[in-house]
Amino acid sequence: MVYCVVPKPLEDELYSKLSAHYEGDENVTVIVDRRAFDRRARQARAAAAAGAQVDGSDQRLVRERRRARVSGDMPPLARAAS
Repeated sequence: MVYCVVPKPLEDELYSKLSAHYEGDENVTVIVDRRAFDRRARQARAAAAAGAQVDGSDQRLVRERRRARVSGDMPPLARAAS
């Protein structure tokens, strides 16, 4: 299932066009983004209002998600008997 998300400010302009375009495709659903606020922005405002310092130390952490490689050398491969 694929969701085509239309931002609320562009709903009048795009929703009907995209719905008509993807009408025959059962794998695509066109929806309107109904979020009224950004959760991370709200947390920063609440911290600032409480007098907490917003120094960036509590910002979102993006990490490398790929598995780390094993350190060291590969052992020699055994020769196949012929």
